[in-house]
Amino acid sequence: MSIPTQPLSLTINGENKGPYDVPEGLMMIDFLHEYLDLTGSRLGCGQGICHACVVIVDKPDGTSEEMRTCITGAHFFKGKIVRTVEGHAQADEKSGEPVPSSVQQAFMEHYSFQCGYCTPGFVNAATIFIEKLRRQPVAREDLESEIEKALDSHICRCTGYVRYYEAVRDLALATPGLVKGAAK
Repeated sequence: MSIPTQPLSLTINGENKGPYDVPEGLMMIDFLHEYLDLTGSRLGCGQGICHACVVIVDKPDGTSEEMRTCITGAHFFKGKIVRTVEGHAQADEKSGEPVPSSVQQAFMEHYSFQCGYCTPGFVNAATIFIEKLRRQPVAREDLESEIEKALDSHICRCTGYVRYYEAVRDLALATPGLVKGAAK
């Protein structure tokens, strides 16, 4: 008896991938790890609760959403545009060395993570949040509650919440045009 497969093609971190013959019930996190060697998304709880495994799915309307990969089959992503934590850093024009995204840099500057297991999920959630603020700036008095909404579903077992939240707040306030009424 063999495991039934279906072809899977999608775009990951700006590159078209596939088609791959992928078992029908394979979870996306296993596809990322085993087929693409993209191991940044973490298998934390395996039940979709901790959000360490999330990736970003970009929609045709220019918005994005988090998608848990430990409970979502790989074939759900067929034809979709996906960003993993490995896709955030960009190559420096001169040296070619990777340069962290503004979210990654803010997390490093605030020492936001301890063990780092939850960090990929927080990076993806914060990236979506910052991109949302570029489209729809928030009033200064609403910033804290909006950060809480954006990051609330993510679990950090090392208690790094305060530093994650501070990093996102400071990045939003320091980036022109994201917060209405922010001091310049």
